Amino acid sequence: MNFLVLEMANDKSALLLTADKDFGELVFRQKRVTSGVVLIRLAGLSSIRKAEIVVSAINKHGRELMHSFSVINPGAVRIRHKIE
Repeated sequence: MNFLVLEMANDKSALLLTADKDFGELVFRQKRVTSGVVLIRLAGLSSIRKAEIVVSAINKHGRELMHSFSVINPGAVRIRHKIE
């Protein structure tokens, strides 16, 4: 099912925001092409605080997030550029 979501995001050249770690499996082990996946790891924070952190990360790293697999944690954004 996740590969269908990834394909839909790719068809629209959209950045995929998710809390599902399975997308890392699709991108790296199965070598699926991606327009960009952002894994949100902000458990325990309020929805408002999560939204603030994600918006801030997108504003600061927007172009870098495209065609990369990124992880947003409290206080850090890790960006791993996909290697073909």
